[in-house]
Amino acid sequence: MIPQWQIGPVQVPVHGLFVGLGVLAAVLVFVHEARRRGAVNEQSLVAVTGALVGGAIGMRLSGLTRHLDFSANPTVEQAWEYGSKSILGGLLGAYVGVLIAKRLGGYRGKTGDLFAPAVALGMAIGRIGCLLTEAPGRPTTLPWGVHAPASTPECPGCLAGLAMHPSFAYEIVFQLAAFAVLMWLRPRITHPGELFVIYVAAYAVFRFFVEFVRANETVWLDLTRPQWFLLPSLALLGFRVWRGYRRGYYRISSADREDDRVPAAN
Repeated sequence: MIPQWQIGPVQVPVHGLFVGLGVLAAVLVFVHEARRRGAVNEQSLVAVTGALVGGAIGMRLSGLTRHLDFSANPTVEQAWEYGSKSILGGLLGAYVGVLIAKRLGGYRGKTGDLFAPAVALGMAIGRIGCLLTEAPGRPTTLPWGVHAPASTPECPGCLAGLAMHPSFAYEIVFQLAAFAVLMWLRPRITHPGELFVIYVAAYAVFRFFVEFVRANETVWLDLTRPQWFLLPSLALLGFRVWRGYRRGYYRISSADREDDRVPAAN
């Protein structure tokens, strides 16, 4: 695990580098999708700005709920100074940021379908930074278990020299597969907002189960904090997907048409 790369006289933080590359990739995919759908306008760019700002704030402040004992949590000043690496906090912050930006800009259109593939690809790239710098996962006897240096922070298994689940590699594979599936679904599921719902629901399910092999601390009933955060979310998302299915939003009736047909510009 190498937290920094030395490039000449400059030290480059590995995690921050890949997070930045992920954000850049997400913005490029968003702009590409907006152009394809004829949705490049001032309002969509405001939504992107809201997502970036909200995501950054969400990641910084997500450490405020790190402990069940709230007196052990950092202050807002400490959380902002030292930050956090919670992807869930970043996603929640980005979602709130988009809602606020759209409300302030008076934009009523749905932008979630533009964000879905962008977020999936950005997450895949950003997780490379986690894979290279953070504790990989829980001990395993599976043949693809990995060993991390004993100096890896918050990793008792690393000190013991145990093989561990490459949990971030699992997520990279999931996000790349999600990106491919979303790109395939984009001309087939045309009801506004449903592509985003599918992605969020799939990621919530994946993240809940991958937590069983991650290095996060369990807090109650052998579940981690992200899992307790996800439990009510899974119930709400399950209901939302069921309702969309009942209303026929996920019927793929146009699979034979061209996948990348672009609507004519007005």
